[in-house]
Amino acid sequence: MIIGIMQPYFIPYIGYWQLMNAVDKYVVYDDVNYIKGGWINRNRILMNGKPSYFNIPTIGASPNKLINEVCVNNDKRLTNKNLRIIEAAYKKAPQFETIYPLVQEILEYDCTNIADYIFHSFTVINRYLDIKTELIMSSSLHKDNSLHGQDKVIAICKELNATEYYNAIGGQTLYSFEEFSKNKVQLKFLQTNDIFYKQFDNIYIGSLSIIDVLMFNNKDIVQQFLNEYSLIERSI
Repeated sequence: MIIGIMQPYFIPYIGYWQLMNAVDKYVVYDDVNYIKGGWINRNRILMNGKPSYFNIPTIGASPNKLINEVCVNNDKRLTNKNLRIIEAAYKKAPQFETIYPLVQEILEYDCTNIADYIFHSFTVINRYLDIKTELIMSSSLHKDNSLHGQDKVIAICKELNATEYYNAIGGQTLYSFEEFSKNKVQLKFLQTNDIFYKQFDNIYIGSLSIIDVLMFNNKDIVQQFLNEYSLIERSI
């Protein structure tokens, strides 16, 4: 059983989806502290050839709250403004007519809890890309919430009977191969390969939201991108 665990990020970059697609069960880590200025309520899109931040408007966001305690501002005017931003950025992209309705379905979702809102966005994009991974909210698991960091992750692995745990490459400083090995779980880190595609006639800009990838590439190509990674591992 392979599992992954990550905080819910707003329509994140391709590496996030690679990780989700590579595991059997993916835990959406909704009951840890909200990070202001992180990727929970924002990501980047291509606007006039440059990366531009694109945000979910929130109410009461604070690092003193858990992610699932933060609210989305569902003011229709703000939603429509965001839709106009996406339309302006990608109207001439080759996959706009296919992808824009998915963006509408995500942004117009009538939900105030940001964790649920993002969870829904995962289901929309996974449906389109045929990603079959089971998604689980961390808050639904019966775990010891007094644990923190690596100990809590290992506890989740044990609860889900994981034999392998995949994490994004940025987590290398957070987790120890030895500690996971002691608990009979093989730790692996997913490293996204270099991915390039045509973005109008601009110089290529990577690590943007999956929206950008979807707007410029058909479904078959994006599904190929999902497998463009390597795993860094150490045997138990």
